[in-house]
Amino acid sequence: MIELKNITKIYEVNKNNMVTALNNINLTIKEGELVVLKGASGSGKSTILSLIAAISKPTSGEVIVGTNRASKLPDNFASDFRRDNIGFVFQKYNLIPTLSAKDNIILPLVPLNLDVKEIEDKLEMVLRMFHIEHKANQLVKNLSGGEQQRVAIARANINNPKIILADEPTANLDEKLSLHFIEMLKELKRDGKTIIVATHDPLFFDLDIVDRVVEIHQGVLA
Repeated sequence: MIELKNITKIYEVNKNNMVTALNNINLTIKEGELVVLKGASGSGKSTILSLIAAISKPTSGEVIVGTNRASKLPDNFASDFRRDNIGFVFQKYNLIPTLSAKDNIILPLVPLNLDVKEIEDKLEMVLRMFHIEHKANQLVKNLSGGEQQRVAIARANINNPKIILADEPTANLDEKLSLHFIEMLKELKRDGKTIIVATHDPLFFDLDIVDRVVEIHQGVLA
């Protein structure tokens, strides 16, 4: 499903502030797996997610996602690839605070020119799945942190992607809300999603739903 082959990622190449975020890593993730990327801040976890999502490109090596050579996609094709294959849950959610929950959720559908009925059906499905039907019309800025996260997860799933990427998803949540998030992950895994969570939250390291914990230290797989 996902393969990173001999991946090196260097930021600010040939400059004084050059940083090697990933150094010749190899990683294969099977379809339907839930993999946790474990490591301290700055270890390279988020960089791996951005490469899988074709948000950034490696300095060397290749990223293959399904039948797509994600690391070789031109920018316009990369955005189509993300829309069709990837659901991304960002650490700070990346929601638009002045829009309602439902308007944030349906944003990924805008380029698709779907009819109103199809949009409503997709919206109803994710609102029900993540138990936020009663918050659909509220402005995001008026929602709690846990509710905003549910909106972010619903948005990530509106196109029913095969792959869910979550970057430090519980960093802004207390333990109770973090456990709620884990329950949502269980639902997604049962649904056959391939899930990659980048985190240093110990709650994730011994979960029975986690297939593998991959440790990263200073850009190298431990």
